[in-house]
Amino acid sequence: MGHDHHHHDIDAMGDRRLGWAIAINMLLTLAQVIGGIISGSLALIADALHNFSDAASLLIAWVARRIGRQPPDHFKTFGYKRAEVIAALINLVTLVIVGLYLIYAALWRMYEPQVIEGWTVVIVAGVALVIDVATAMLTYSMSKHSMNIRAAFLHNVSDALASVGVIIAGSLILLYDWYWTDTVLTLLIAGYVLYQAATLLPKTIHILMEGAPEDISVAEVINVMERIEGVANVHHVHLWQLDEHKDALEAHVVIADFAETEQIKAALKTELEKHFSIAHSTLEFEIDHCNEVCC
Repeated sequence: MGHDHHHHDIDAMGDRRLGWAIAINMLLTLAQVIGGIISGSLALIADALHNFSDAASLLIAWVARRIGRQPPDHFKTFGYKRAEVIAALINLVTLVIVGLYLIYAALWRMYEPQVIEGWTVVIVAGVALVIDVATAMLTYSMSKHSMNIRAAFLHNVSDALASVGVIIAGSLILLYDWYWTDTVLTLLIAGYVLYQAATLLPKTIHILMEGAPEDISVAEVINVMERIEGVANVHHVHLWQLDEHKDALEAHVVIADFAETEQIKAALKTELEKHFSIAHSTLEFEIDHCNEVCC
């Protein structure tokens, strides 16, 4: 009971941090859009779009966290934790769309250059840098245990770097009238966005496709199981990720003596959890001499 209460307190604190992060990123997005329109800076608007995607990502992650805490029921017998993986997929696909749009907008700007107010760019980007750092601090500890929050944290770090870049570009415009730096920076921000999406998308899709955990070898699992005394053979092994942190396994186990089924089953489950942290396993037992399903 005490452990559950402690876990609830941690979840509530995490939700509050996400709430603050969402609020300040929404305000930052609004400020950057206004600053970008006034100054004519496409890079500032590009960074605003990226910040908006961060805020939306945090909002989706917040909703998914709350859904994921729902207990299993007769509709979702494994529970709702995979909602966070679905949220990650939505966030990453959105990032790809934003990145491609930024590339299109930057290339189009080369044909229709505009005058850019350097001081507005520098001031707004400076505010953005402070907020990006604050958001990263709010989400850092949570990012260690969640794919969604880790993605948002990385986005904030890249946003902070982008804000530094925008400040540099604005300074170069003020000093040397190098307006082309705004276009180059927009392309760099787009590159960050697409790189992050390309890095995280394969893992997200892998989980949704019920792929085997990347750090567990099916051959090694079979080897460990077949070392148990009384186990003649293990086949029809299916190994998949229920969510980011939980793995599941089902397999057919051939044994010599039906009377030892419960003893062998207990030993197998112990070894699976000890060696691979697989707490959920479904084992079907067969007798060696006739391949008859016995349990």
